[in-house]
Amino acid sequence: MIEDIVKRLDPLPPKSKFIIFGGGFSGQRIASVGRSLGTKVLCSRRKENSKGADFIFNTDKEISNEIFDGTTHVLSCIPPLSNGEDPVLNKLKAKLLNSKKLKWVGYLSTTGVYGDTKGDWVNENTSPNPKQERSIRRFSCEKKWLETKLPVQIIRLPGIYGPGRSAFESLLKGTTKMVDKPGQVFSRVHVDDIAGAVLFLINLYAAGKNPSVVNVADNLPTNNLEVIAFAAKIAKKSIPSKVPFEIAKETMSPMALSFWEENRKVDNKLLCKILGYPLIYPSFKSGLKNCFSQLKMN
Repeated sequence: MIEDIVKRLDPLPPKSKFIIFGGGFSGQRIASVGRSLGTKVLCSRRKENSKGADFIFNTDKEISNEIFDGTTHVLSCIPPLSNGEDPVLNKLKAKLLNSKKLKWVGYLSTTGVYGDTKGDWVNENTSPNPKQERSIRRFSCEKKWLETKLPVQIIRLPGIYGPGRSAFESLLKGTTKMVDKPGQVFSRVHVDDIAGAVLFLINLYAAGKNPSVVNVADNLPTNNLEVIAFAAKIAKKSIPSKVPFEIAKETMSPMALSFWEENRKVDNKLLCKILGYPLIYPSFKSGLKNCFSQLKMN
């Protein structure tokens, strides 16, 4: 519920104007929370008539100066182009640099930039070592954003889930696979905590607490088997049989396989202990309960 996020946050300063590039799963949630806090938020989509499109932004279309007028905060949720270039910087770097009121620029990246640590913990002081092509492109874009010398904050995210995008969708369709790969763990974050953390970090940045990189993840990295078993228990569904990874990988897409090739746990101490963000969903258990409650309402 939006109210659960908003009650934990302070509003942005009066007359703030927040532009979000990329109105996907995370972008739309961040926009909704920002508006609930009383901030003017404009969110982009690539195509006309897309849900939540306040303006159109893509590689073919210029955006008007009016969109930028009075902008105080900018967030890019858009992934790199196939050539590794950042689409927002490619088209709008000059506008951003000339923006007189800009107080904060956020870039949603991935914890994939840390690469494979064989299950060890990573934090913001861990040297990035991306191996997947998409993570290499992300890290390149991170560096380009930081090189602008704008008030940039990189927000690195692990696996994202939330209502409509959780373990329940495949479980209820009967397509869930219990892939068994001993020692494999994944870190996760609920979309509400992405939204909450972004607005929280914006206000902290204005107060002078402005680390250049922040990991946003929950407290409990774990394997997929535990997540699916917990979801099945809540939904009162039988747990599918386990499939050894060596067999399951034969039918995985290249994208799915790439996730299973890396193993790491993401430390959120900077966000939660040092900066003081209170997670709404500290683990997949509370997060899945929220997802199921939304499922029953739909």
